[in-house]
Amino acid sequence: MYQQTILPNGARLLTQEVPGVRSAALGFYVGVGSRHESAKENGAAHFLEHMLFKGTKRRTAAQLARDADAIGGQLNAYTTKEHTCFHVRTLDQHLDQGLDLLSDMLFHSNFDPQDAQMERGVILEEIGMYEDTPEDLVSERLSAAVYKGTPLARPVLGKESTLAGMDGDWLRAWHRKHYHAGVLVAALAGSFTQGQRERLKELLASLPGGPAPKSRPAAYRPAVTVKRKAIEQNHLILAFPAPAYLDPRRAQVLLFSALLGGGCSSRLFQELREERGLCYTVYSYVADHADTGLLGIYAAVSPDQERRALETARQVVLELAEYGPTQEEVDRVREQAKANLLMGNESVQARMGQMGASALLYGRVKETQELLDEYSAVTREQLWDLAGELFRMECASLSAVGRVSPAAEYAAWLGRHGQIT
Repeated sequence: MYQQTILPNGARLLTQEVPGVRSAALGFYVGVGSRHESAKENGAAHFLEHMLFKGTKRRTAAQLARDADAIGGQLNAYTTKEHTCFHVRTLDQHLDQGLDLLSDMLFHSNFDPQDAQMERGVILEEIGMYEDTPEDLVSERLSAAVYKGTPLARPVLGKESTLAGMDGDWLRAWHRKHYHAGVLVAALAGSFTQGQRERLKELLASLPGGPAPKSRPAAYRPAVTVKRKAIEQNHLILAFPAPAYLDPRRAQVLLFSALLGGGCSSRLFQELREERGLCYTVYSYVADHADTGLLGIYAAVSPDQERRALETARQVVLELAEYGPTQEEVDRVREQAKANLLMGNESVQARMGQMGASALLYGRVKETQELLDEYSAVTREQLWDLAGELFRMECASLSAVGRVSPAAEYAAWLGRHGQIT
């Protein structure tokens, strides 16, 4: 069971004691991601994440790192299109220091101009790393194509042209505007005292309030995008529109993705790798947002095996749409999902993440038993209906990176002349 406190300024605090552990995980979830940026601000949320590690009024960047290491803490952060998270895990005896570190970073950073200039270079190197990682590049290009014209099409890391105008003063002002109690959820799980909970509550209560950020709506549109790159394998994603994460069928979507390409017993793995030897890596994944989503099938294949791999993937999804999954498949992926959930609950980090992200994105936290019940309620007939809704080739998209064919050839393979980028 967890406790929730909603403070007058809009901040939310969620805590969950975990008996028998000696550590605690604390996260600050900020409801600001790249989709809340304007086109000229692209990359601001991620740049800000970096800058909060560059020093405060009390600590240099090196001192922040030393103080975290001195208590054996694990301090990190990440930025997505929907939100940003800063988190720390420590032994319970060092939780006060962990809270002090996080709060100092989030609310007392320096935004030194020289640090901003240097960190801009670091982010440009990070962008270059993504460009050199085909698995990331093919996914990023897919989002840019199917959500073209909306903030979801823009990269979380930003672009060199947009980052160039972000100096220390600009980032300080952006932080002041967007980081306030109205978009903040704090989640604490593990071993802690009531006094520590109260100190965290007092910190949150001291923050100014503010409105929730607004974002432009987005919708999936079929597209084909290719990027020629001199690499050994072609990296492919065949994608279909999927329900948003606020859709009540989310448990169905997650189980269906697991059945399709979530592990070694999945249909894609068995057909493409085990039965036909077409690839080493193949999987499916769900990339969903508040108002839209997609289900992607990723594979890395040699150019001469590409067409056979795509044909096999298409055959797999069309067979699922026509005949549905077997009851054995449904039972198997349901048990996998339940086991993953329950085993994840043995980690205070996972408990913290589940509370914080759920409260921020969904507006409430679902207890473990409620999640288990949702998985139990999924039927074979529901997944069959879902397959029929998802796998319509006229709605399919394709992203390809490597020694690939012209985009028009992939569009023709999909059976249409759709949007090509």
